[in-house]
Amino acid sequence: MDDDSRLPISPQAAQRVLLGAALGFLLVFFVPRLDGLAALWDLLRDAIAGLPGFVVDVIDYYRAAPGEQVAYSALVGAIFGAVTTALVAGVFDPARFAQGRTWLAVLAGAGAGALGAQILMYPAQHCTYAPDIDGAQFRVGLVVTALGALALLVPVWTLLRGRPGARVQHVAGHFKRSPLPYVFLVPTVIILAVFLYYPAAQIMLVSLRRKIFPLPQERFACMQNYVDLASDAVYRNSFASTLYITLFVVLFSLAIALAIAVLASQKVKWAGVYRTLLVWPYAISPVVTGVIFLSMFREGGAGLLNWALGSTLGITPGWLTDKDLAPWVIVAASVWNLLGFNVLFYIAGLQNIPTDLLEAASLDGAGRVRRFWRITFPLLSPFTFFLLVTNVTYSFYGIYGVVDTLTPQGGPRFGPGGESGATNVLIFKLYKDAFDTGAPAGLGAAQAVVLFVMVATFTVLQFRFLERRVTYEG
Repeated sequence: MDDDSRLPISPQAAQRVLLGAALGFLLVFFVPRLDGLAALWDLLRDAIAGLPGFVVDVIDYYRAAPGEQVAYSALVGAIFGAVTTALVAGVFDPARFAQGRTWLAVLAGAGAGALGAQILMYPAQHCTYAPDIDGAQFRVGLVVTALGALALLVPVWTLLRGRPGARVQHVAGHFKRSPLPYVFLVPTVIILAVFLYYPAAQIMLVSLRRKIFPLPQERFACMQNYVDLASDAVYRNSFASTLYITLFVVLFSLAIALAIAVLASQKVKWAGVYRTLLVWPYAISPVVTGVIFLSMFREGGAGLLNWALGSTLGITPGWLTDKDLAPWVIVAASVWNLLGFNVLFYIAGLQNIPTDLLEAASLDGAGRVRRFWRITFPLLSPFTFFLLVTNVTYSFYGIYGVVDTLTPQGGPRFGPGGESGATNVLIFKLYKDAFDTGAPAGLGAAQAVVLFVMVATFTVLQFRFLERRVTYEG
């Protein structure tokens, strides 16, 4: 490259310009919000000032805590860590895992499990290992101990599985030894800590408390809230309804979106207009989607669909009052709301498929259907995997607006006493119990924790068992 083609500014000067622009943007953005920043700073300052006291409280707690309960939790965590580490070492290449020393990996897993078990057992005060605890809370405590151990085991497994002799390649560039990347990360870290991690920790603590009548305030109740949820028939029905609706929402939304994307990717006139119109439903909020479907599926002759069916066939189904039909209306509305998002990604994926592969397969005699299943669909696997994860998350959390608009009471009632709702999904029941029915805050917090663990488990399972089938290269 000639000297004349080089950049007119040196890398060091470019770094200073970018850093100055970043600081200027931060000033312009934050100066009008100084009052809010002052309150946020006071919160952070108090939190930092409270760290030494928190450490002292932890030390004092373990000094006064019953030794047998702490030892029991550490033993359970160590056994869980050793067994799971041995299984993980057997699944992965044993020669790579801990450089072939499986016994060392198992020993490290036991130590990490024993230490990680305290992450959740400390706020629970090791109550599930008390001598007078009932069997249900003890079993819940075992699960909590395992979850806490996993929080530390996963990073330990990542370190143990590192490739022997592998080195990180440091690529030189404009940001080498520059503080600019860390400047960009600081606002994100602060926001996550203040608005995600801290509230999540508080919700977990609240889930361990409940009102003990006739006392007005809430008291520590160990895992009783979780035991009550497990024994609640209405909650179990909500659990089943959530899985049922999620399955069909994800299945139909992906299948229909893929079919529409294939049609929209054809070389036709005004194709850009069609694609834009297909994406529009995703810009509509779930509440507005519910209103649209309510106008279609309203009872009697008021709804558009029942008016058409009544005029032609003489029938007016109770779409929102029939326990068998109401979940399908929720599924239809949710699928329609997701279609634009899924179609957008599938169209982008179809445009990136090499045409020479399809032409070569066509010359070899492969038909349109065979080319789709053998070439197109496997090459779309990264998009399908991403959409699967996002659609599952939407079906657990984002479906609330549709349910609340179409079936504000949780759907038609069923069960021996009519206590369960056909569309009373977990996120809807959580909101109603926590804000509308006046239930104890601890019970609502316990539902939030269960829902979070459930979604996190599904996400991990998808990454663990489905990502390996994804083809990232054409």
